[in-house]
Amino acid sequence: MIGSSVVVRTRSWIVLCLGGFLGLLSVGTPAAFAADCPGHPDALGTSRTLVVDPREHPRIGTMQYRETLPLRDHEVVLTFDDGPLPKYSNQILKMLDDECIKATFFIIGQQAKANPEGVRKLVAAGHTVGTHSMNHPLTFDRMPIEKFEPEINGGIAWTSAAMTDPTKQLAPFFRIPGLMRAEGVENYLISRGIQVWSADFPADDWRHVSSDRVYQLAMQRLEAKGKGILLLHDIQARTVAALPKIIRDLKARGYRIVHVVPATADLPATPTTQVEWLLHPPTETTPIARWPAVPNFVFAQTKTLPAPSLADLNAQAAHQPLLPRRTKAQLDVASTLPVPDRDLFAIPEGSVEVLLSTTLSRRAATRLAMASETPRTTKGKSGKSAAKSHAHRTAHAAPAGAKHAAQAKSAASKSAAPHPTRVASLKKRAQ
Repeated sequence: MIGSSVVVRTRSWIVLCLGGFLGLLSVGTPAAFAADCPGHPDALGTSRTLVVDPREHPRIGTMQYRETLPLRDHEVVLTFDDGPLPKYSNQILKMLDDECIKATFFIIGQQAKANPEGVRKLVAAGHTVGTHSMNHPLTFDRMPIEKFEPEINGGIAWTSAAMTDPTKQLAPFFRIPGLMRAEGVENYLISRGIQVWSADFPADDWRHVSSDRVYQLAMQRLEAKGKGILLLHDIQARTVAALPKIIRDLKARGYRIVHVVPATADLPATPTTQVEWLLHPPTETTPIARWPAVPNFVFAQTKTLPAPSLADLNAQAAHQPLLPRRTKAQLDVASTLPVPDRDLFAIPEGSVEVLLSTTLSRRAATRLAMASETPRTTKGKSGKSAAKSHAHRTAHAAPAGAKHAAQAKSAASKSAAPHPTRVASLKKRAQ
């Protein structure tokens, strides 16, 4: 057993070493990439070419879709939108040529119409050329087919017109302007065999930020994901200033450039597995947090089934409930109660409640309440101060009572609206 385990371990080590060696040969080294870039020994170069079939994977880019390109760790695809604009596009093209980097450009039809030579330069340099609509409207998510179809076709037509052989030079790749995706637009593109490109991370170079900020965002977001599609624009001065620093850090941190081209009859797609098209494929030690999608079932029969009976459920019909049931006598208790007498709800005229319902009778009601709660004379108490105080209250209450009684009578004749009484004022006057 010991000898056999040693043999197994030795064979496993040999297989591991051979696998690692072959992996290095397939990935390549920066020195090997630089050897393919004459005159630039320290160039970043292009590590490999990835051939994709748009019909097998119609949507890519994890900014909006579940799938992305099947890249290995530390592999990057550079993409540029909105060109060509000679002032800046030519500078970016020169930087890429000096580093022997192949990228993907998404062309606007109006730019190709105004600068067809810029499109031909991209094709001559070996870059992949896709389209980005005719006029770059930011309303693709709200457009009907009558509007977005001419935008798509116009961009393809003018970009093709700038090429010498568009059937071989124009890639069936399309990026929706502003990434304003819509299901109708995507379905239309997919029906024509055009692959919809989003991105894995942008550098925000279309915003009013500095070139240093563009460089920082590009590298920070790349480091966070480890690989992916970088979205840039070749019509911005800040992108021209940031690109050399991005390329410098890509080389320093061991990143590799991948060139993407469409599959053709003569060029089959690169063999991949379905799981490789996920940015971070799940492993055996990582549980999948998503439930599978529920398919759309088509029922062959639409009739409803009968409800099960107690016999089908093997239940006893004479089942005794746990709680006692109410008897009929208990249910009819409410009907046997006597009807309340009418006098129970009657309020006598001139009572405190009636006087409190009017504003003018508040003081009269206060006087009646004080008279009923406080005796006019107190037994056990005598003295001049008590008699004087009682006489003083009586002197003030008499004219006030007569006055307010007249006001109450006048208000009753005029049907004055009732007003609420403040209990606090009653208490204050009772003290």
